[in-house]
Amino acid sequence: SSGALGFAQYLPREVFLRTQDQIMDTVCMALAGRAAEEIMFGNVTTGASDDLKRVTQMVYSTIQVYGMNKRVGQVAFPKDQNAMGGESKPYSDATAQVIDEEAKKVVDAAYQRTLDLLRDKKEDLMKVAELLIEKETITHDDVLSLIGERPFKGDKTYDDFIMARKETVIVDSDSDADADKESSEPNEGDNDNTGQVTPG
Repeated sequence: SSGALGFAQYLPREVFLRTQDQIMDTVCMALAGRAAEEIMFGNVTTGASDDLKRVTQMVYSTIQVYGMNKRVGQVAFPKDQNAMGGESKPYSDATAQVIDEEAKKVVDAAYQRTLDLLRDKKEDLMKVAELLIEKETITHDDVLSLIGERPFKGDKTYDDFIMARKETVIVDSDSDADADKESSEPNEGDNDNTGQVTPG
């Protein structure tokens, strides 16, 4: 085991347009594992390494690519995927320092927001932690039955995914029921001779 832990969310299709608020919600979600460790154990592990890489990438993208930072402004510095090592940056060292400062500020604020939310919902956090100890891997349905519906309207793509998943479960259940029914019915032409005496 690599020791990498975290939350996986699989959606039926990619969302190409996202607002800054949506991106920051995703950042907080990615930071939740590290925040939960700090709250529950007063210490952190290496388990959040992949999540932190993802957070770093998302936050720097909002600043360098999407122009979502007021201090840096409406500019974009996308990375050249074909560039070799030693690529020169299309901005000054002073701008690079500003980008780093803003990225840290954004991540720190998101982490504090995540800590505050999990502390406020610590009872629910305990329920989820206990279920994870019991099952190791839990699903959307497990979380729903444990702490209830979301307190806000879900994203349409997410709602579509959940609806399609429920429909698939219903179809699978009906198919299983039909198969069980067919297997329990005697085949046409079969005779039950139990208890009959064949005349000699």
